[in-house]
Amino acid sequence: MKAVRFSRFGGPEVLEIVDLPAPHPGPGQIRIAVRAAGVNPSDWKKRQGLMDEDLPQTMGHEAAGVVDELGEGVADVAVGDRVFGFSAEPLAQAELTVLSHYAPIPPSLDFPGAAALPAAVETATRALDQLGVGGGSTLLVNGASGSVGSAAVQLAVARGARVIGTASPANHAYLRSLGTEPVAYGEGLVERVRALAPEGVDTALDVAGSGVLPELIGLAGGPEHVVTIADFTGAREHGVLFSRGDSGRAVHALAGIGELIEAGRFSLPVARTFPLTEVAQAHRVGESGDVRGKLVLLVD
Repeated sequence: MKAVRFSRFGGPEVLEIVDLPAPHPGPGQIRIAVRAAGVNPSDWKKRQGLMDEDLPQTMGHEAAGVVDELGEGVADVAVGDRVFGFSAEPLAQAELTVLSHYAPIPPSLDFPGAAALPAAVETATRALDQLGVGGGSTLLVNGASGSVGSAAVQLAVARGARVIGTASPANHAYLRSLGTEPVAYGEGLVERVRALAPEGVDTALDVAGSGVLPELIGLAGGPEHVVTIADFTGAREHGVLFSRGDSGRAVHALAGIGELIEAGRFSLPVARTFPLTEVAQAHRVGESGDVRGKLVLLVD
């Protein structure tokens, strides 16, 4: 099968399409013929050598496609079903991949839209669970217009929370459409948030990693009410929880997101799609930081 791989660290130019042996599912797993695979910031961090020193490395953790092989004990899907989910290995950006956690694709979604879901929905759900976000509370999301941020604000609204989200003014109308009260980031953030919530907020989620943890701590009343997914150094310095998948993933989120999508209460835009062979260009666009929505690779 064809798959994305790199054998040396560096820029997007190190990415290549190679032939690899086809994987097969183990007990409780399924294999899919991949139709679309998500692209995430962790991909270019891996490519730059910031996450794993081993070489070579394959790429991708989320995909959508058609079931073509079942592992032992699998009875909840059948060959030919449309599913999305997390790959058992970092091998989603390939013609075939094995999924360890999966769910049916909602009827209203195409393959690119489904491939955009797993990482953003799981990350957002995990952070909201860790913060204990629920009905009647007020959540501040720093970096609310990206894929994880927009997932977090919609899931928090679905839980009955009031949500304030930071973004550039160009994205404020988009945040309002998600049920969020937008504020501009940058100098004066605390004052702008307090103008909306004079007593501060109950919890805060940092998605952007823009160095504002002290401000979020002040607004939320202590570091125990703040979670970051983007500022590891700041989390250690200020006593804030840094949420990461290796401490336990909220894979239960995959099963429930379809109902919200079909009810019109959740959407995650796909910003751009690229053929698998243009994965390097997808990295260049993603690293530019000027993307609202998800980047997705299409597998023919």
